Amino acid sequence: MWTAAQYRTLVRASAWYDLIVTAAFVTPWSFVFVHSVLQGLNLPGTLPAFAPAHVLMANLLGSIVCVWAVLRIRDPQRQFGLYDAAGRALFATWQLYALMQGATAVLWVTLLFEGVWGIAQMVPVETDQKMTGARKPL
Repeated sequence: MWTAAQYRTLVRASAWYDLIVTAAFVTPWSFVFVHSVLQGLNLPGTLPAFAPAHVLMANLLGSIVCVWAVLRIRDPQRQFGLYDAAGRALFATWQLYALMQGATAVLWVTLLFEGVWGIAQMVPVETDQKMTGARKPL
């Protein structure tokens, strides 16, 4: 069980992780660079060439994830952590599906982090009610 302060730190840390990992997906130029680096690693699985529509989808994903991360960094609320955990469950589901379809093995690393952050954010938070009898919002 997390204390409210620990949980806010957890939500903020997961947001920083998202911001750092996803920032390169925000622009077409940074995404092309990351894509070429990943292709150069010769990892097991396939990393296909991206057409302009694929790059657009990567940029949209990167943009919204970065905005969501900044919100959680600035205001790490319990409800944002729970929504983030739900989003991570969805991301993990589709990453696992992609892996089963032959996607690059680098997804195993991101799948692991999605699971760890998601599970950690679903752990109950100790409320002030237990100590004082009064309920305070997180």
